[in-house]
Amino acid sequence: MDFSTTALLAASGLGAGLVNAIAGGGTFFTFSALIAAGLPPVVANATSAVAVTPANLASAWAYRRELAANLKRFAALGAVSLVGGLLGAYILTVTDNSSFSRLVPWLLLFATLLFAASPQIVALARSIGRAEGKHPSTRAWAAGLAFQFLVSVYGGFFGAGMGIVMLAALAITEGDDFHLINSAKHLCSTLIQLVAVVLFIMAGLVSWRETFIVGAASIVGGYAGVAFGRRLPAPVIRWLVIAVGAILTVYFFIR
Repeated sequence: MDFSTTALLAASGLGAGLVNAIAGGGTFFTFSALIAAGLPPVVANATSAVAVTPANLASAWAYRRELAANLKRFAALGAVSLVGGLLGAYILTVTDNSSFSRLVPWLLLFATLLFAASPQIVALARSIGRAEGKHPSTRAWAAGLAFQFLVSVYGGFFGAGMGIVMLAALAITEGDDFHLINSAKHLCSTLIQLVAVVLFIMAGLVSWRETFIVGAASIVGGYAGVAFGRRLPAPVIRWLVIAVGAILTVYFFIR
């Protein structure tokens, strides 16, 4: 591997850790860099998921108190996330590179639109959750779990934009408490990613050399993102991710 490729992968990991710590969307950076490094699309997607796992685990650990206090409350969400993540990851393992290549531009377009519409999506979900008062109705709670299952399948398969849609699903079941929703999001995201990572490794889809480069840089980016996020508003980072997503979507449509 030459120096320019190593630098590209390290920069993508740094950027992914940074934006994931603030607004989400790091997959845009890592997946595209791994494709540019010459990995087949399915391997690039699996390698990206494995590479950013340590940084995401660190984020989940930061919410350990909230998670410990609400484990029973989050049990159904966690179970749904595990099953959905496993299904999505399995679908990826049986998808050939040519089919996945044709899906990539549409997946990137979908994720970019999710980021752009995220405030409206979350607001709509919260209005559904509050329709029956402070706590969601049984119907709304069941709808939130079903929504979370679909999000988990998507997350296990590709993952870009997963956090935004998950916030909407959790706003239905958990209400307006930001820290409660964010801790649940980190728990569910971690479960989806861990089960997917195990399946990807078992299927031999991970390129380890690239994983170590991107993963080490993403940890640094994750730590930097906490400090940087205090100085730069999250919407600025979100729109940066949207711009990157739009550019990559156009690129993958015309390549």
